[in-house]
Amino acid sequence: MFWWEGQGPQGIRVAFTDTAAGNLALHVGDDSAAVCGRRSALEQRMGVEPGSLRFMEQVHSADVALVDGKPAPGEVPVADALVSADGSTPLAVMVADCLPVLFAGTGPDGIATAAAHAGRRGLLDGILANTAAALRYAGADGIQAWIGPGVCGNCYEVPGEMVSGAAHLPGAASETSWGTPALDLPAAARNQLQSLGIAVQMIPGCTMEEPELFSHRRDAPTGRFAGIIWQARQHP
Repeated sequence: MFWWEGQGPQGIRVAFTDTAAGNLALHVGDDSAAVCGRRSALEQRMGVEPGSLRFMEQVHSADVALVDGKPAPGEVPVADALVSADGSTPLAVMVADCLPVLFAGTGPDGIATAAAHAGRRGLLDGILANTAAALRYAGADGIQAWIGPGVCGNCYEVPGEMVSGAAHLPGAASETSWGTPALDLPAAARNQLQSLGIAVQMIPGCTMEEPELFSHRRDAPTGRFAGIIWQARQHP
């Protein structure tokens, strides 16, 4: 179910699912009951309260939403990053080539956390910088980030003008393994986060190359896997 799982500060858990967890998105033509069942199974695996894992309607924006507690029925923020100011709300970001980026930092109410969807458009428009700013506004310090699997710089072929349009992102320009223009989103995200004073851990895995990860470019239409961050339950 998990491609990778790790630990952050003060009991925070971070993970990225794989195809064994199934498609977790409701917008790709899958059966909604089956998707909800997979989300419930994921929550059970995480050990969080049923219905507490927060998703968002991702639109390739640079918008950040602050969430707190379980959602009301039908409540899905339209945003490309979610922030929990005290880390108590489990957060999810769904991807299938774009980057899932998870954040944790020490805040006045515990650990502030975030989950961001960083594709080409979002990176260009500042979704990661906006997420970091929202965490710091919540009082977070010592922020660290985990950049999950996405399409790599050897596989993400784009027109040359898209490479030129990303010139303000250090490390973004790349070349495919077959010699055409490309973008290296993981490198661009890492460089941007480090320039903001954020410690970064890169999680290996190219979605185009790994069959255990969903890839829209390789298999469209396809499902979505998730990056998730949550507070581990304290046992007496």
